[in-house]
Amino acid sequence: MPSLSPIRGSTFWRSRRWSHHQCCCICAVLAAVSIGTPALAQSSEGAALIKSAAALDLDGKYEAARTDLMKAIDLESADSAKARARRTLAVSYAFTCDVKGVTTVEHQLIAAAIAAHDFNTAADVDNELARILLECGDAGQALDTYRAGHDAALHIPNLPDSAHDLWDFRWEHAQARVAARRGDRADAMQHVAAAKAILDKGKIPDQARFYPYLTGYVALYTGDAKTAIAELQRADQKDPFILALIAQAYERSGDKAQAMMYYRKVLTLDNHNPPNAFARPLAQKKLAAS
Repeated sequence: MPSLSPIRGSTFWRSRRWSHHQCCCICAVLAAVSIGTPALAQSSEGAALIKSAAALDLDGKYEAARTDLMKAIDLESADSAKARARRTLAVSYAFTCDVKGVTTVEHQLIAAAIAAHDFNTAADVDNELARILLECGDAGQALDTYRAGHDAALHIPNLPDSAHDLWDFRWEHAQARVAARRGDRADAMQHVAAAKAILDKGKIPDQARFYPYLTGYVALYTGDAKTAIAELQRADQKDPFILALIAQAYERSGDKAQAMMYYRKVLTLDNHNPPNAFARPLAQKKLAAS
């Protein structure tokens, strides 16, 4: 069984705000897995259950999806396979903004990663959880969780300059979005400028594609729908969340026809991930009401 003793007493570990219930869940997971054991291949039955659950979520049958995912978690023996099922379960909870469910599952994954000193995975899951919290309306907890993810990333051994810039860019990106959701345009723009300065160093050119998403998001949530539309149309048009943001910007600008067109585009995409967990239910609701 993995031991938390090398890091349990550290400032890094203590900074995480876990409830008693979450700690009990985390301990149960760590008792049930052996982090150091090489992962086995995922069973075909487990993979089928995950695929079925994703389709059920997209069809709005969330309880049935979660039942399949619980079965997949119980069925799998390999840690990596269980982790994949848990990540999928977290996304399922995100479709209905079940923050308690998402947080419990993601904290299990984070704790297991930290115990294994897999700080990259811990940081990735922290960021995923933080984004879900933000889009489900908890900006304060989202900011704390983004901070925890950034802190985890800085514990990655021998982190190269480009990776350091990557995590710093993600942290500035996150802080800008949180500030925008709080209606603090000045603070948001400071973090947008900081994110741009990191990009301008030239060490993470592949991240430049996320900059229009940032500037469009900030514009949308600080009351500038026109700029939001222009910026978001430069972002990834195959991302359902981007399409949903554009739809909302058109709504705020008074162009319902364009908004509905973008909501319909959202429903053409069948991604099972956090962006679609936010976008698809919103698009369904808006189109049903139109």
